[in-house]
Amino acid sequence: MIDDIDLNILSIIQQEARTPHTEIARQAGISPFDTAARIRRLEEEGIIRGYEARLDPQALGLGITAFVFVNTDYRVEGEDTSLLLARIPGVQEVHKVAGEDCYLVKLRAPDTERLGQLLREEFDTLEGISSTRTTIVLRAVKETSRLPLKELTAQTAGV
Repeated sequence: MIDDIDLNILSIIQQEARTPHTEIARQAGISPFDTAARIRRLEEEGIIRGYEARLDPQALGLGITAFVFVNTDYRVEGEDTSLLLARIPGVQEVHKVAGEDCYLVKLRAPDTERLGQLLREEFDTLEGISSTRTTIVLRAVKETSRLPLKELTAQTAGV
């Protein structure tokens, strides 16, 4: 079960994962030892899945962001389509969705030529995919993986 102190710690770490435990302890109002123990527990329970740097895709030559809506033929047996989609180079997210489409895939590519190549050589050749629709992002207004922790309380977190 997580409490409001855990939520505070998670908020601090989510804002800047490199914050020293002593600073987290100061902001959370607990000892550095208790802070380290709580973070370790949150990691062991899988609430904290890991730590990563946020890189600038533009600076690394990945200027195209696209969302690919994928429909599948459910009669095809074999490896799960979502796992096959996840292996495609440049794919960042694969979501099983409700509605008109079966999957929503976010991917990055250096340019439209490479995007077209990925669609032809990777998506179109996967067994079971019946159709795709691609939307290219012109400008990202907001991108984040941060969760809205300020809206949670220990009771609503449900962990």
